Amino acid sequence: MTEPKITPELIQKHNLSPQEYEQIKAVLGREPTYTELGIFSVMWSEHCSYKNTRPLLKTFPTKSPRILVGAGEENAGIIDIGDGLAIAFKIESHNHPSAVEPFQGAATGVGGIIRDIFTMGARPICVLDSLRFGEISNSEVRRLFNGVVAGIAHYGNCFGIPTIAGEVYFDEAYEGNPLINVFCLGVLKHNQIARGRACGIGNPVFYVGPATGRDGLAGAAFASQDLTDESAEQQRGAVQVGDPFMEKLVCEACLELLATGAVAGIQDMGAAGLTCSTCETAARADTGIEIELKKVPQRAPDMTPYEIMLSESQERMLIIVHKGREEEVKTIFDKWDLPWAQIGYVTDTGRMVVKYDGKVVADIPAKAIATESPVYHREAREPSYISEVRSFKIEQIQRKFEPSEQLELLLANPSIASKNWVFRQYDYMVRNNTVVYPGSDAAVIRIKADCLPPDPEDVNIGSATKITDAKISEKFIAVSSDCNGSYVYLDPYEGSKLAVVEAARNLACSGATPLGVTDNLNFGNPYNPELFWQLKESVRGIAEACRALNTPITGGNCSLYNQSPIGQIDPTPTIAMVGLIEDRNHITTQWFKDEGNTILLLGLPVDVEDPLQGLGGSAYLRTVYGIKNGTPPRCDLNRAILLNETILGLIHGGSIKSAHDCSEGGLATCLAECCISHQIARNTPALIGAEINLTKEVIEKFKLDSDKILPEALLFGETQNRVVITTLPQYAGKILSRAAIYNYPAAIIGKVGGSKLIIKTDVGEHLWDVSKLYDIWWNSIAKAMH
Repeated sequence: MTEPKITPELIQKHNLSPQEYEQIKAVLGREPTYTELGIFSVMWSEHCSYKNTRPLLKTFPTKSPRILVGAGEENAGIIDIGDGLAIAFKIESHNHPSAVEPFQGAATGVGGIIRDIFTMGARPICVLDSLRFGEISNSEVRRLFNGVVAGIAHYGNCFGIPTIAGEVYFDEAYEGNPLINVFCLGVLKHNQIARGRACGIGNPVFYVGPATGRDGLAGAAFASQDLTDESAEQQRGAVQVGDPFMEKLVCEACLELLATGAVAGIQDMGAAGLTCSTCETAARADTGIEIELKKVPQRAPDMTPYEIMLSESQERMLIIVHKGREEEVKTIFDKWDLPWAQIGYVTDTGRMVVKYDGKVVADIPAKAIATESPVYHREAREPSYISEVRSFKIEQIQRKFEPSEQLELLLANPSIASKNWVFRQYDYMVRNNTVVYPGSDAAVIRIKADCLPPDPEDVNIGSATKITDAKISEKFIAVSSDCNGSYVYLDPYEGSKLAVVEAARNLACSGATPLGVTDNLNFGNPYNPELFWQLKESVRGIAEACRALNTPITGGNCSLYNQSPIGQIDPTPTIAMVGLIEDRNHITTQWFKDEGNTILLLGLPVDVEDPLQGLGGSAYLRTVYGIKNGTPPRCDLNRAILLNETILGLIHGGSIKSAHDCSEGGLATCLAECCISHQIARNTPALIGAEINLTKEVIEKFKLDSDKILPEALLFGETQNRVVITTLPQYAGKILSRAAIYNYPAAIIGKVGGSKLIIKTDVGEHLWDVSKLYDIWWNSIAKAMH
């Protein structure tokens, strides 16, 4: 076994700076071995260590009375939902792998986040995906889009977990570097929380799952460098290959094993594979760990210690077992027909010791690689384009107001159009717990007894595990993800606040009280001061909004270096938020329900204090004029809190028939979606029209001067903190009174009915056939793809 000589070129190839290499030598007190160099390379990469972002992440609010496992403690955060039940959830990225191999990159992104959840002892019950691509007119973008969606569908459908929500944006900013963020949520009891700690000196360490191969080598390091044609070709082997059927077996076996009480600690082998799982479990427990690589199952011949330690082959777990209970472990793994091996034991040295055929190939202090990586405070400098953004005025464009045509253009925009082409490839009904399907403001999934992991009494070693028949209080969880990258590009601070606020508003419109956030920070190269400024300002905005809304961050993922020779992405801090609905009767959807229902607008039709009246950074400017400019709509956190309280109060009072938040595309787009987004069954629409009055008479009820409002801002501006709701006519007065008590602006703006959407304004009456709007909106992406 001949190892290459460590040279400056080899150090650079491992993405380690000369200073970091000197630090490695100081930690070890000697030159590292080749295997140790690889270990430091992946563990000190941005993907694993957060060396450029850790100081920023410390500013996030992470505490609340409901938090059971907080950010950074374990593989996922856990929140109490009452009655002894809890939810574990997290979001992570698989951007670079998906750019290189879209199908496997996206598929293994799903597999990785599912493992993070059952590692916590929770049964995974749903998945959400947040995707960003370049312009869909580009054939390469269509290839990537098709492959990513197919990969997500393949893994989720085969594993047997519903993909119930998400978002898809198309913008040229993502042309060379798509974003694939995947969220998973699981359920467990408080007493079922598992820990990723190598506890108990002398406890044996087990490997379970398929054999280790050369796929996924150094994937964490690949994710921590700019994406170029050369790096993509060199790192094609860094893309893992997934097997969802194997993951299902691993999940069920691990949950069953956890119920026996034989497990002292458990960790999945995700980024950095065996390296990360061993050193992190030892570091968390203040212990050491020793393993023998010859005992690790291998599917490729003549694998070196370097390859075994850095492989990211999928569906593998590391389990620390209470000494004396090894036979239970072996019996359960054999029952599930899973490969396993006893590869090491826990020590009291505080070191990760790796042997190959008895010879030490790595001997490193566990905490030095797991928690004590270098930390950098990068320079941040406001980009020069920001001054142009702030000085942008509507008068700079030659305006044309043609609402009939422009609404159709917006509904055809693939970022606004129906995402049915995506979600119809997902089995979003598997396990029959999805209550609100993809297509409303937030998806809703119910929690019942069979969502829980097995209890000790359910497990009979060597025979089938009993499906739990425990009686629990049925609960409902709403999930949503949001981020308008254009807003964040134009103003990272305000745009990031808006992402948090919209996610919370989506949950409130669904009848859910927001509980917590997991975030995926997708940004460019942190060594660029202007790009680091975007990240710094974004974190400041997220922290402020989460603190105000009492939605602590329970964990997440930082994905930097998202740029290619084409350029950097728009900064995209994806916000995935979860909320709790205690009563089934409070579940609310966005579409209009019945003829004759009264339509009300909560919130101002237009923010006249905003010089651009909500048109800055809007979908209207981008779609109609091809302009991404202007300061985004203002984010008033106090009004956001007040709106959510108002909406939830009205929903809990039983008077709301539908609620839809008004965001991209403005009020006209929101109203159109209310008319066309209800599906009675798959591909069977329930279309209904509406007659809307936005003339001076109605505008003045909001105490606004209609003469000062731009007509395009009234229909297409994206003024924040607005919701369109419907109710029975006899309840409209009560709603207006309730809104007045909250001191929140509200007025009746129309009624549901007919086959046309009619909007009356001071500049005329605008009319659309609802069936035509539906056809444009529903089929836009499918037409582009075919």
